[in-house]
Amino acid sequence: MSYASHRTVVRRVPAATVRFMRRAVYPGSYDPVTNGHIDVVERAAGLFDEVIVAVLINKTKNGLFTVDERIDMLREVTSHLPGVRVDSWHGLLVDYCKTHDVNVIVKGLRAVSDFDYELQMAQMNQQLSGVETLFMPTNPLWSFLSSSLVKEVAAYGGDVAHLVPETVHRKLLVRAAEHKASH
Repeated sequence: MSYASHRTVVRRVPAATVRFMRRAVYPGSYDPVTNGHIDVVERAAGLFDEVIVAVLINKTKNGLFTVDERIDMLREVTSHLPGVRVDSWHGLLVDYCKTHDVNVIVKGLRAVSDFDYELQMAQMNQQLSGVETLFMPTNPLWSFLSSSLVKEVAAYGGDVAHLVPETVHRKLLVRAAEHKASH
């Protein structure tokens, strides 16, 4: 028998006909969600079939907004993006990824100082689970922006209307008034 008679014919399926669901998770506290967060979500939604905005629950931190309030705000401000859904999670992000068949984590980077910490996290996540991390540089318009700064400026009556979605701004004003009245 010749070698040729024992060869198995492998029929290749053109890559264009094989379609995998590209799913990513964009984790954060989102307390509150800012225009910088929305920018990253919108850009990620253009790259993936589904983007899960995951509100990570840290029981050791007291947030300005409850997890349910943050989820509601995120659902409202991402409702224009059909491939985006909002969820929450307590525990390791890689466990969330395994449970929900997610193989990419999206992280926004505001400055070089963010990179050192995020790189270590990305390498740990990859070692633990094989999940890859995509770093998205923040739009320069929002490079200074953080939820912590928004909360601090709003607490002192500063104008943050241009830094957060309108619905979030309204809720921030209400929450700031509640805190002022209780103190």
